[in-house]
Amino acid sequence: MARSRPTARRIELGAHLRHLRTESGLTIEDAARGMPFSETKLQRVEKGLMSFRQAGELRKLLARYGVTDDEAVESLLEIQREAASQDWWTEYKDVMPSGMQRFVGIESTATSIRAWHPSLILGLLQTEAYARAVHEVAKPVEETTSEFVDKHVALRMKRKDALLSGDGVPRLWAILGEGALRWVLGGPEVMRDQYDEVMKLAALDHVTVQILPHRSTGFRASHDFMLLDLGEGLPPTVQTDTAWGAVSVTDKPREVGRFTRSFDALRASALPPEDTRGFLHQLSREIMT
Repeated sequence: MARSRPTARRIELGAHLRHLRTESGLTIEDAARGMPFSETKLQRVEKGLMSFRQAGELRKLLARYGVTDDEAVESLLEIQREAASQDWWTEYKDVMPSGMQRFVGIESTATSIRAWHPSLILGLLQTEAYARAVHEVAKPVEETTSEFVDKHVALRMKRKDALLSGDGVPRLWAILGEGALRWVLGGPEVMRDQYDEVMKLAALDHVTVQILPHRSTGFRASHDFMLLDLGEGLPPTVQTDTAWGAVSVTDKPREVGRFTRSFDALRASALPPEDTRGFLHQLSREIMT
């Protein structure tokens, strides 16, 4: 699967337009006055949440900002065309909680991903059987349908394929809590296959997996998170899950810095990557006895 770029292009276009507006000394209200779009739409475009669907809207805005150079205008129009195209995950929007659409778009364009998962194996490392077991065990509580589970598992597998195979794959560094590996979901056979999958992926050049054992006395964050670097001068982003099932995404430097420090502390507390295979082999033997 080709790596998706629309979300990155939306973020890039928004950053350019915010800079041009600031350089022009205009407020959002000033910039949108008399334009064929609202202040709210311009705010969302600047934040990378949406794009102009028509090139004419962007041309008028650039003219207001005094951008008349043909090459500069065409460059921004090219970004706008890519930003306006649909992401591959659009067909799964109906099973995505609040905030997840933006997160998947950012994830699909990341150049590197650092993740901490204390209670569940990271989705990008999951087998299909394990992913299904995760949703099945939560089905009575969440009151989800079998159709929802099927579609969500399919989405998870496509995210995994897009990020761990093909050209331009990101560097993935995952730290898993021992509890995530010991929670038996789907039965011993499912877990054994899941351990094998983690070992197989950890052997790839662009994937590193560490395990934070129960006995570790170092730093331990209680909630999972992901740090995503987008490259191309775009801001790094942090993602966390909320207690009510929504996905929170922010690129605020203070928050990104805090979670970066957390990840570095977790990495220092966890077993070295070369110990991951032996740890998983031991768990596999235990679960089958």
